[in-house]
Amino acid sequence: MKYKLVLAFMLVALLGTVNSMPAFSASPVLIAVNGETVTFPDAVPFVEPGTDRTMVPARFLAEALGLSVKWNEQSKQVTLKKNDTTILLSIDQNHALVNGKSVALDAPAMIRNGRTMVPLRFIGEALGAGITWEAERNLVNVTTHFQQGTWIWDATLIQTEPDKILAFASENQVTSLYLQFDKSVPSSYYEQFIRQAKEKQIEVEALAGRPQWALPEYQGQIRTFISWVKAFNESVEPEAQFAGLHFDIEPYLLPEWKTNQQQVALQWMDNMRLIEREAKASSMKLTLDVPFWLPMVKVPDSSYSFSAWLLEKADTLVIMDYRNTALGRDGIVANANAILREAHTLKRKVIIAVETAPNSEGDFTSFYELSTGAMESELQIAREQLSSFSSFAGFAVHDYTSWAELAKKSERPR
Repeated sequence: MKYKLVLAFMLVALLGTVNSMPAFSASPVLIAVNGETVTFPDAVPFVEPGTDRTMVPARFLAEALGLSVKWNEQSKQVTLKKNDTTILLSIDQNHALVNGKSVALDAPAMIRNGRTMVPLRFIGEALGAGITWEAERNLVNVTTHFQQGTWIWDATLIQTEPDKILAFASENQVTSLYLQFDKSVPSSYYEQFIRQAKEKQIEVEALAGRPQWALPEYQGQIRTFISWVKAFNESVEPEAQFAGLHFDIEPYLLPEWKTNQQQVALQWMDNMRLIEREAKASSMKLTLDVPFWLPMVKVPDSSYSFSAWLLEKADTLVIMDYRNTALGRDGIVANANAILREAHTLKRKVIIAVETAPNSEGDFTSFYELSTGAMESELQIAREQLSSFSSFAGFAVHDYTSWAELAKKSERPR
């Protein structure tokens, strides 16, 4: 997947049209970024008649999105910069330079009343942001807090190839790494890795879990894991701390699930109450991995779904929505809808995960036999369909090792 320029194109977020926007707006267009209305003191956004282009003052929108802006009067160029990405826009030219690479634009920037105005396009695709249009209010809603995560199950990799991991993560716009806790890896490696990740605006969650962690006899292991993470965070500076606890507990893989599902579910609930208490006591964010079909499982002796019950305990659920097509009755979008609706009601966040490793359940469950380009296309379709859910927070790709291998395979000539 060619994510190198995704952040860049987000900055070029500023470069086009909002597809669903009407061709003409009699009143000024309002812009809200993460729920905060952007103030444009002397030049307001507008939809230019006849072109269907929503024009936005570059400086004020860019500042709202956390970009630095410089204007060169002599060359009539505006430079937008964030972290290691630089965008150069020239007035009345239909291309931009993204880190020196030419990128075609749908419409050129213009100057209106002394302000540089640029066409607003594909903000959701660019800055990792979502965009929605409220016609009755002439309002464009921009949400930039879009997450992209991946799992690192082999923690020894932070000893052997930390730079490679972080380079891959940055290239693919990863914002969260789910890093497994491994006692054999010295704490100093965790500290150094997390510190370097945060320098790249990537947070690291402490990952652990196994199907047996739903059973009462494994509560000791759960407490040990949480205690280790808590002690580690207390021993290091904030910039080297884990961002939260991440549990992958899949009790439906236990043979007991088939023979006595209700009993296992009750025991799982007891262990989740323990995890919730410990996480709150440690002031750590709690994330849980769950299958997309979990709404079909009910809390024992009730009609309440198990997924909704878990949403009440956690901050975020990662749905293991392992399909390789976005649409269709058994696609990524359809399978995610139930939990996204529950999360919307409960004001929780949901991340949609896809698979890149071989899967015994069938080729349709993984992108392993496809390519990163195919995955990118399907996730873009899914994102367009799911962006209306306030609970939709982003995507995750399982896992780092198989994703990196798929990226290499996708680059080889066929």
